[in-house]
Amino acid sequence: MTSDGTTTDTSDLGPGGYAAARLRLLREEPQSGPSRRSALARLTDDWLTALFARAARDTGVRGAALVAVGGYGRGELSPRSDLDLLLLHDGKAAPADLARLADRLWYPVWDLGLALDHSVRTPAEARRTAAEDLKVHLGLLDARPVAGDLGLLAGLRTAVLADWRNQAPARLPRLHAMCRERAEQCGELRFLLEPDLKEARGGLRDAAALRAVAASWLADAPREGLAEARRRLLDTRDALHLTTGRAGDRLALQEQAQVAARTGHPDADTLLREVYEAARTISYAADVTWREVGRVLRARAARPRLRGLLGPRGRGAAAGTAERAPLAEGVVEADGEAVLALAARPERDPVLPLRLGAAAAQAGLPVSLHAVRRLAAQARPLPEPWPAEAREQLVTLLGAGEPAVAVWEALEAEGLISRMLPEWERVRCRPQRNPVHTWTVDRHLVETAVRASAMTRRVGRPDLLLMAALLHDIGKGLPGDHSAAGEAVARRIALRTGFGAADADVLAALVRHHLLLVDTATRRDLDDPATVRTVADAVRTPGTLELLHALTEADALATGPAAWSAWRASLVADLVRRVAAVLGGAPDPGQPDPAPTAEEERLAVEALRTGEPVLALHARPEEDAVGAELAVAVPDQPGVLPAVAGVLALHRLTVRAADLRSLELPGRLGEALVLRWRVAAGYGSLPEGSRLRADLVRALEGGLDVSAKLAEREAAYPRRRGVVPPPPRVTVVPDVSSLATVLEVRAPDAVGLLHRIGRALEDAGVRVRSAHVSTLGANAVDSLYVTSAEGKPLAPAEAASVAEALARALA
Repeated sequence: MTSDGTTTDTSDLGPGGYAAARLRLLREEPQSGPSRRSALARLTDDWLTALFARAARDTGVRGAALVAVGGYGRGELSPRSDLDLLLLHDGKAAPADLARLADRLWYPVWDLGLALDHSVRTPAEARRTAAEDLKVHLGLLDARPVAGDLGLLAGLRTAVLADWRNQAPARLPRLHAMCRERAEQCGELRFLLEPDLKEARGGLRDAAALRAVAASWLADAPREGLAEARRRLLDTRDALHLTTGRAGDRLALQEQAQVAARTGHPDADTLLREVYEAARTISYAADVTWREVGRVLRARAARPRLRGLLGPRGRGAAAGTAERAPLAEGVVEADGEAVLALAARPERDPVLPLRLGAAAAQAGLPVSLHAVRRLAAQARPLPEPWPAEAREQLVTLLGAGEPAVAVWEALEAEGLISRMLPEWERVRCRPQRNPVHTWTVDRHLVETAVRASAMTRRVGRPDLLLMAALLHDIGKGLPGDHSAAGEAVARRIALRTGFGAADADVLAALVRHHLLLVDTATRRDLDDPATVRTVADAVRTPGTLELLHALTEADALATGPAAWSAWRASLVADLVRRVAAVLGGAPDPGQPDPAPTAEEERLAVEALRTGEPVLALHARPEEDAVGAELAVAVPDQPGVLPAVAGVLALHRLTVRAADLRSLELPGRLGEALVLRWRVAAGYGSLPEGSRLRADLVRALEGGLDVSAKLAEREAAYPRRRGVVPPPPRVTVVPDVSSLATVLEVRAPDAVGLLHRIGRALEDAGVRVRSAHVSTLGANAVDSLYVTSAEGKPLAPAEAASVAEALARALA
């Protein structure tokens, strides 16, 4: 069939005619959609019908039929979908004739480069295979005749459906286990930056599984939005096939912009958000459906036992009426779910949705689909500001921990969350391109509240902590910095939900500064008085600092495994301790250069005595790697930072933090540079200190070309094809230190990056006082405190010039 709706006659055309008609169909359709998938299936039907007729005539085989199964059986074909075909026969033809018939069907398909999944069976063999192989059984549920003896398939379909319904109590648990196993392997579609549209949880496989459950007559999925969600995923896959020119279901990053253009979306983020919405609809439908399957199967298993106990005239709850236990006003537990009480009146009780959610989460129960839908249809909007009970129920829901996630999802599936918090609509299913993040924005906020619920005993105002966790990224999607944009949004929500003005100011401050502690602790010099004073001025009160500390940890834990570690936790705790002292009335932190430790003094003395570098390596295990603290003392000379950083990189040590300072010991001649490093061995174990020292001596003397060795190492790890990282960016950070100029370097993480930075700064004639290194996914964020040769901060013009030179060197 062409784009004008006419049917292409393929009876006189060979495979070349079908290929040409197929190509015209794919090119002429203005956009992908159900009509083109159906047209492609009909075109393929016409061609295979003609092919089957010729092959049956030439081979003399009678009593055979060509059957489409799977997606092709449903009459939908994506541009590069494989053909699932079954050659069904009555068993009367000679095996050699059947083989020739099959060859005349399969080889033309292969010759066109189309993927083919094929089998040859009698109805009895097909039924027997289905009984042994769940996937075969699922495919036959969508079996559709293409050509030949249609009566063969009619009988098989009736038998297969009857078998499916009769065996549902045994087969559906296996299907559910298969879905869970696939989800564990492929992940949750709506949280993946490169989702598999078919295999990931919430994808096309799960949609097909829901069809199979419905065919069992045991349970049915919530149908609202399900067909539309499935259509969106199929449309996206069509566009993906046309973009790449090959079969595939993974929506890779480098193809998303082109797929978005083909599907009429303004950008890749809009496309991804729509895909996530579809996957969420399917996932939620699957959760509800499998829960209903379990309930029905449990009820069936209990009936024979109850009949045996009570006899045929058993009555009451024991005879099958679900017992209802009260949970809260208007909320009861029935059959393992939180449902509305018989006396509940949603139209008169605007707090009931939150009360239901809080009661369900506290009891660890799922929320009844029927209850949520009734609330969505009948509940009145909450007055503004909210009554105290509504605010308390929201906080109770957020404080329930892990069970709050499923409850929140159930309320949001019917639009109740967005109705109560309209600002939620902007972050719902919003993708986060940073690979450090595990979740979409909305799920990350709920997960942060889950993490924060375990920290409520640490703070004086757990309600503010939980609300801040829910709202800290609410500014994402708005123009500008999301922390600044979210401040006003959080204050508005706080006032609307019934918090007082003072509490609203605290919540707004927590949202505004939710990244302050971790950014400062990992990128700034904590021994600089200006660092601690800046944080103290922003936080203002010990109570806010306490809340911000807990929020920082909850946020990082909910972001992903790369966002938090024992090292980061210790840095943040150290900063919080210093800021708390200032807020408590203690004087500003003391000298920026504290007195040397006994070890530093010993190493410095040894370095000056021998004229060579000396070091001490102490293991400090980290959560994600083999960690260590390294102290190095070197007689003062140029090139120390790039030399040490380069040697560490050659030994595969990742730098977490670095501190450099000069020591002039009383009674000694000359100065020694003392460098303290926090490093981690990402592969294997820590190197021996003697090997590090030997290579450092060679590097400082010029016998080891560190730059050349690192270039060889970097060449061995080519960047991923098709992914071009953004260029490095170097900025001068004002007003964070009175003792040095702070340069912040943001660049793709690479082997020897700190070595290259050190060389560029040496060439610029500046000294590095300390360095604070942070790696986020594939990106490095390094803060360097630099001074002139005389130990003074750089003049603004000189600082800008050094930043430009450093950016050029890194590019």
